[in-house]
Amino acid sequence: MTRVAFCFPGQGSQRVGMARDLAAEVPAAAAVFEEANDLLGFDVRAVSFDGPMEELSRTEVTQPALVAASIATLRAVEDRTGVVPSVVVGHSVGEYAALAAARAASAGDLLRLVAERGRISAEAATGGGMAAVLKLDDAEVERLCAARDDVWPANYNCPGQVVISGRDEGIEAVGEEARAVGGKVIRLPVAGAFHSPLMAGAAEAFRGAVRAVQFAEMQVSFMSTVTSALETADRVPGLLVEQLTAPVRFTQAVQALVATGVDTFVEVGPGGVLTGLVKRIDGSVRTLAVSDPTDLEALAEVMVDA
Repeated sequence: MTRVAFCFPGQGSQRVGMARDLAAEVPAAAAVFEEANDLLGFDVRAVSFDGPMEELSRTEVTQPALVAASIATLRAVEDRTGVVPSVVVGHSVGEYAALAAARAASAGDLLRLVAERGRISAEAATGGGMAAVLKLDDAEVERLCAARDDVWPANYNCPGQVVISGRDEGIEAVGEEARAVGGKVIRLPVAGAFHSPLMAGAAEAFRGAVRAVQFAEMQVSFMSTVTSALETADRVPGLLVEQLTAPVRFTQAVQALVATGVDTFVEVGPGGVLTGLVKRIDGSVRTLAVSDPTDLEALAEVMVDA
């Protein structure tokens, strides 16, 4: 029996035009953007559909817009394919769309919450940064970071790709050492040291907003990329706060899902980034990405045959 995981992308997957064609064709998708516009105080639909990219890439805009686009894509999948996931997982801010898919809270509550997360994250991004370390295994990157107190592993994206986060001096030092042992280092265009202890102030500021949301028992299993374990509704508030300072364990989460029998991963939202990562984590699984109406037809056809 096919076990399907819906995967929801994180910051970096945003693109101008995201979910525009789906919203034009599927009223349930369009309704997500209408709700976001009503709730969030800026034109989420306009910046998502028409940009400019400079505006869409501002953290306080990116996070709610990306989650809105992912939830809109989810609604289109639900409306047009009838495919129901066995489990959901999100990369960083993608966890908010995953929680919407699990019916842990209303889309409106989650959009308001992620907008607050984006605002707080943008305010906290006053120094430091992130860099992708390629071609080294996880343990080697961990070893290089452990020798310092100003840089940490932040995203375990797939084997051979770990993002580090911290102060500029630490990133440069670890980068030099990584290159010396055969690694490749790419500085990322972000304004802060996300998913590191340097975000502790932001996490504390975010705690009150999370407490204000009532999370319900989930209707679909939820795999956390904070713990790389299946989690329950009572754990969600604490995990959303911890997420700001903790590394994203996407590699470990996917491996855990495969161990439970998941054999099909469907990326729901813009970008297609996670599909490539999943294939690099485990080449034996089937992957599909859904971001436009043509993808809906492909998903429906594949799942009929599954």
